[in-house]
Amino acid sequence: MSAQHLIESARTFLFVPATRPDRFVRAHESGADVVILDLEDAVAPDEKPAALDAALRWLAGADPRPTTMVRINGSDTVWHDAEVAALAGTGAPLLLPKAESAEQVEDLHARAGSAPVVPLIETPGGVIEATSVAGAAGVVRLALGHLDLAAVLGVDPDSYEAFRCTRSQLVLASAHAGLPAPVDGVTTALDDEERLVRDVRHAVTLGFGGKLCIHPRQVGVVHDALRPADDEVAWARRVVGAAAGGGAVSLDGRMVDPPVVARAHRVLLRARVDPNTGDGSGC
Repeated sequence: MSAQHLIESARTFLFVPATRPDRFVRAHESGADVVILDLEDAVAPDEKPAALDAALRWLAGADPRPTTMVRINGSDTVWHDAEVAALAGTGAPLLLPKAESAEQVEDLHARAGSAPVVPLIETPGGVIEATSVAGAAGVVRLALGHLDLAAVLGVDPDSYEAFRCTRSQLVLASAHAGLPAPVDGVTTALDDEERLVRDVRHAVTLGFGGKLCIHPRQVGVVHDALRPADDEVAWARRVVGAAAGGGAVSLDGRMVDPPVVARAHRVLLRARVDPNTGDGSGC
């Protein structure tokens, strides 16, 4: 399975500081679909070169499953160009912080050897330009960085209401560009599982399909929270089965037409069930 396909279907993206290579194996054994080696926020300025070296050593010998992604420093920083040049030959997908324009993303994609790019939308400009960013060459998915955005806007990062419009903007931009459902921002409350579950379910309600994680113990909780309820999966199976012959049909007194079938397919994909066979695919 290609790195791009893994990112498109991933539910969890786990950050690990690139200055902690001793944690790389544990992160990859956590069950996370994607592990992000972080060169940005988790790394002090004087440790940036060592962090890049550690990431390059890992990428040179790591098993590609699950995907290893690298969060580079922003295009306005002194480290950006050197990181892009060093990572260009690895093929590693890149998480671009403070993405604000299609030109910025496409320039990175070209210089990074056509590596898949996940723009992190975390500035007012990024939100406003989300539609053009989503349609840029090389973009495989959008992600929300609401902590930085909250600081700029002067709002509570834990407020659902403050970010309802922003989250909806990313969902619409992703759908318009034909991208998978976007990835929601982190939950910083490491010891509050109920909060994590609420955050995931709220994001799913708005149309998100994945979550950035900051600790291995969040991974399993997120996977469980993203999984549809058993009765929803059963409904989706029945819809797909009823519509197998094509055209609009009636099921339980309700019309089943292509939009309903499309929704059922999405439910089965969230449940890791192959919509065509009804089997658990583990994809």
